[in-house]
Amino acid sequence: MLMRSLENRDAQTRQLQDAVTIVEKHFGELCQIFAAYVRKTARLRDKADLLVNEINVYASTETPHLKQGLKNFADEFAKLQDYRQAEVERLEAKVVEPLKAYGTIVKMKRDDLKARLTARN
Repeated sequence: MLMRSLENRDAQTRQLQDAVTIVEKHFGELCQIFAAYVRKTARLRDKADLLVNEINVYASTETPHLKQGLKNFADEFAKLQDYRQAEVERLEAKVVEPLKAYGTIVKMKRDDLKARLTARN
């Protein structure tokens, strides 16, 4: 009876260790990929800002009608970049940061599990 109890406890411990390892691996990958996505989106926003500036510079050299059209286009394109900036900020706050925090929790759980195993042995 005692042997079966020890075997069950060891099996549960292995399951917990496996679960923590899987979560560590996949959440780490998710965090890295989301962070890379956010960085690339921010770079795209920066390039679009450069494009808006160049369109405005070009517009200043053109005829009044074309100038107005280019300025309107640049303004609308800049508004799109405002949405991209909001996307970057939301992803950072609502996805990347919670994933980082969860990574810390998983590391603490792994340490706790190791401490329990050490104490048990």
